[in-house]
Amino acid sequence: MSISYETRYASNPEAVKQYDTTELREEFLINNLMRDGKINLTYTHYDRYIAGSAVPVEPLKLEAIDPLKSEYFLDRRELGIINVGGSGTVEVDGTIYNLNHKDALYIGMGAKEISFKSDDVKDVAKFYLNSAPAHTSYPTKKVSLADANKLELGSLETANHRTVSQMIIGGVVRTCQLQMGMTELKTGSVWNTMPAHVHDRRMEVYFYLDVPEGQSVCHFMGQPQETRHIWMQNHEAVISPPWSIHCGSGTSNYTFIWGMAGENLDYGDMDVAKITDLR
Repeated sequence: MSISYETRYASNPEAVKQYDTTELREEFLINNLMRDGKINLTYTHYDRYIAGSAVPVEPLKLEAIDPLKSEYFLDRRELGIINVGGSGTVEVDGTIYNLNHKDALYIGMGAKEISFKSDDVKDVAKFYLNSAPAHTSYPTKKVSLADANKLELGSLETANHRTVSQMIIGGVVRTCQLQMGMTELKTGSVWNTMPAHVHDRRMEVYFYLDVPEGQSVCHFMGQPQETRHIWMQNHEAVISPPWSIHCGSGTSNYTFIWGMAGENLDYGDMDVAKITDLR
């Protein structure tokens, strides 16, 4: 089959304190993404979020997986897509959307036939997918990287100078609860999302890309007073529960895609942890 999935269940933070490295990675790391000719999905019970990928060497069709108990994938969901590979197309109920490198597409609830295609099989498209439950249908909309709302944050002095591109977010695209965007670290900067924070009313998934060969990102998670870390490679993702911080530091600059879902669409809804209070 061209589509496969796995299920992850929610974890109590008190239990996570006892996890060793293997258990931590098995619970939160998503490392089966961007496989040629495959759609790979991870269904997490944190806000019923799905993170995955589609790499169409040949055209791929997005079909409902068993946990959804629905005829079509988006019968009760919305979907965000960001292309991190070569140019390609996403066809939604007969309408074709062209996505170049780092372009995004939002697809509203109720869309039925969704398929992915690469423009050139020698430079395949690599579609990163995030999906969350939806209560109403909003229009499908493409958002190029140039169309995103840009925020310049941090500084070179603190090694976290970065550009945040808000792509699937209020003011750019209307959604039920899904939000997605991309943060690019400047040369010489390695720390992302610092100061770290938690947001108890929504969960998040980070997907790391543009990590140079031979380099890695150390992703930090856990409660602010009880942090843990996961070493990550290019094109891997990590689930961040509502009770967990989510920040990272790389051995080089890199890019990451953030995706969120929960009961609040306010991007600034967070509880910041002072850097000196982290443990």
